[in-house]
Amino acid sequence: MTSPATETPVPVVLVDDHHMFRTGVRASLDGRVRVVGEAADVDEAVAVVHEHRPPVVLLDVHLPGGDGGGGAEVVRRCADLLAGTRFLALSVSDAAEDVVAVIRSGARGYVTKNISASDLSAAVVRVAGGDAVFSPRLAGFVLDAFGTAAGDVAVADDELDRLSKREQQVMRLIARGYTYREVAADLFISVKTVETHVSAVLRKLQLSNRNELTRWAAARRLL
Repeated sequence: MTSPATETPVPVVLVDDHHMFRTGVRASLDGRVRVVGEAADVDEAVAVVHEHRPPVVLLDVHLPGGDGGGGAEVVRRCADLLAGTRFLALSVSDAAEDVVAVIRSGARGYVTKNISASDLSAAVVRVAGGDAVFSPRLAGFVLDAFGTAAGDVAVADDELDRLSKREQQVMRLIARGYTYREVAADLFISVKTVETHVSAVLRKLQLSNRNELTRWAAARRLL
């Protein structure tokens, strides 16, 4: 059955202090996403997000206003909405401190502004569906910063033996936040083949989605 996130456009609030950038993002997002509100600074963002209570907020991490905390401050001041509203950081910065700050505040993902329009729309849909989404290589910052509890670390050999060598390669890249297209390019296989491998990995490990796969891999120090 098709998920609700793909049946109707996901309502989104777009937060960035550059009007031209917001205009470009609005024009580039495809039919899976519908921008319902915009804001250019911290205080305006908090007000607009509380007004619309969208499933997803696309949020720049460097914003004027408020107490100077930028995007992370917006997330903290919207903590009462986090059960139904998820924040996806969209920033030119790929600095570890920016990634960790906004995720620590409660954001569900972080992508950089060189992401394609199609991949950004897909990221919004995934975050709306409950996944955590990161641009490739940024997930490592989060794992390094937050780590995993000692009790979560398990011997992985037995579970890894369920996966073929290729499935293990795909599993690691997907768990690190790579898109299917990026995995395909990295491994010189088709996107369809990547999809097949991911389905097999999730089935064999008895996991439901990429978010669970990332936690599974992180707990076993496989990233």
